[in-house]
Amino acid sequence: MRLDDLDVIVTAPPAPGWGGRYWILVKVTTDDGITGWGECYASSVGPDAMAVVIRDVFERHMHGEDPANVEKMFRRTYSSGFTQRPDLTVIGAFSGLEIACWDILGKARNCPVWNLLGGRMNDRIRAYSYLYPLRHHELPRFWGDADMAAESALFLADQGYTAVKFDPAGPYTMRGGHHPSRFDIETSVQFCARIREAVGPRADILFGTHGQFNPAGAIRLARAIEPYDPLWFEEPVPPDAPEALGRVARATSIPIATGERLTTRTEFAAALSNGVAILQPALGRAGGIWEGRKIAILAETAGAQLAPHLYAGPVEWAANLHLCVSIPNLLIAETIETGFHDKLIKGTIRVENGYVPAPEGPGLGIEVDEALAREHAYSGDRLHLEMQDDPPRYDRTQLFEGGAPVGKTPESAPSP
Repeated sequence: MRLDDLDVIVTAPPAPGWGGRYWILVKVTTDDGITGWGECYASSVGPDAMAVVIRDVFERHMHGEDPANVEKMFRRTYSSGFTQRPDLTVIGAFSGLEIACWDILGKARNCPVWNLLGGRMNDRIRAYSYLYPLRHHELPRFWGDADMAAESALFLADQGYTAVKFDPAGPYTMRGGHHPSRFDIETSVQFCARIREAVGPRADILFGTHGQFNPAGAIRLARAIEPYDPLWFEEPVPPDAPEALGRVARATSIPIATGERLTTRTEFAAALSNGVAILQPALGRAGGIWEGRKIAILAETAGAQLAPHLYAGPVEWAANLHLCVSIPNLLIAETIETGFHDKLIKGTIRVENGYVPAPEGPGLGIEVDEALAREHAYSGDRLHLEMQDDPPRYDRTQLFEGGAPVGKTPESAPSP
């Protein structure tokens, strides 16, 4: 069995686009006709350019190879161009292709991917969701309204979720870390207070940021929200300075989480050595499932836990879940429940009362609706996620609009 053919599909979820502007799906087929699906969560170049990178990685390092040889193919890619260092775009391309290899292997051996990673450790995976607007909530006001956020949190708790995530501390900017404004701090405190009041002990609160702050600014914000006992403070500083994470971790009682923008165990090891307690690999960027397993082992040795990140489509979600089933140091996994996510994999994996049962089907255990993916092909030139050029404001409240393209809340949005 050899890797023989590749197709890249860039599909755009309908507005408002929870999960990003587009998802990069890869369909890999072997010479004996087994098809595997993967997803690349890499957004530093446009989708057309990324598709070229994916095809180059496949042809250069993977075509004609046995799909079981994921370590060999990773080392070829990691060393590409005489580098042997983390490369977000190249490893992002490889990550989706590697996930597809595992899907192929599971199908060829008629077993779930987790069965090939050491077997079933967890029968079900604790899930969390970002707070999204309910059907009657007004956009963009929702993103800065603590009462609406609390209503959304209560709705999720009533569905069985035991953790909810939100990030009210302002937009993220290409200018790097900054001090939060007093408006940002007060808004963050209001969100924590109202959500904690709404859900009580039923759900952990997960405080998200996107590397907006310098260490001193992150510490100020952490001290303001500490009374509400967040389970984590996510990505408080930019990802290019892991030693800054250590400064924040030493100054707060809130566990520090990071990983959405990191790739390979090299970068995750640096985060662990600087006091990070919760690693959040996105397997479509971090190196794939096998590299994710190595990251989990590093975390286990350091007494840290895994909480795989998701701001993408359901194929990466499925890969994350198979890793989650197989590891002892699982904390929780991010999930996104939209009609489009569900339809794209034909409802083959779903959240049940706040948990996801271990997938039982062969490979990733999903059935991709290829026609639907192609029907929603992305035709723009924007990036999956983008930072703003403008500097942060200190004279008013700033809104981070959920990382989604502009659009109305769909009719299918949940209502309490």
